[in-house]
Amino acid sequence: MVFDVLLPWVRWFVAFHIMSVMAWMAGLFYLPRLFVYHCQVKAGTAESTRFKTMERRLIKAIMVPAMCSSLLFGVLLVLTPGSVDWGAGWWHLKLLCVLLMFGFQGLCGRWYRGFAQDNNQHSEKFYRLANEVPTLLMMVIVIMVVVRPF
Repeated sequence: MVFDVLLPWVRWFVAFHIMSVMAWMAGLFYLPRLFVYHCQVKAGTAESTRFKTMERRLIKAIMVPAMCSSLLFGVLLVLTPGSVDWGAGWWHLKLLCVLLMFGFQGLCGRWYRGFAQDNNQHSEKFYRLANEVPTLLMMVIVIMVVVRPF
């Protein structure tokens, strides 16, 4: 009975969760790529300032709001009665990957602050490798949710 009342809302939660995750992932894919290009310019130049502006706007206008709304709608979905089998292995691995995604967002913020202070500590190659992390996490998350292999 309770689930029947919630069902129309749950569909809205799912829709907004998917849209939020898509926006968040777009940012997580793009920001490390900006860092790769930012490594190629000299600190203090107009080009460097442009990259700083792009990175700041991406984080503050897209990534943080999308991350927060992903979390909000994800929690609303998890709190929906019967939506999660708390003993299922897929759920635990998915949750671990989501937590790692939040950690990656935190690392991106730290790297951004380094660039903002003209104190980048990493190479272009480092950011090229870092750019693959959200892709791998996303792949595991989607497989766990859709296929539920265990």
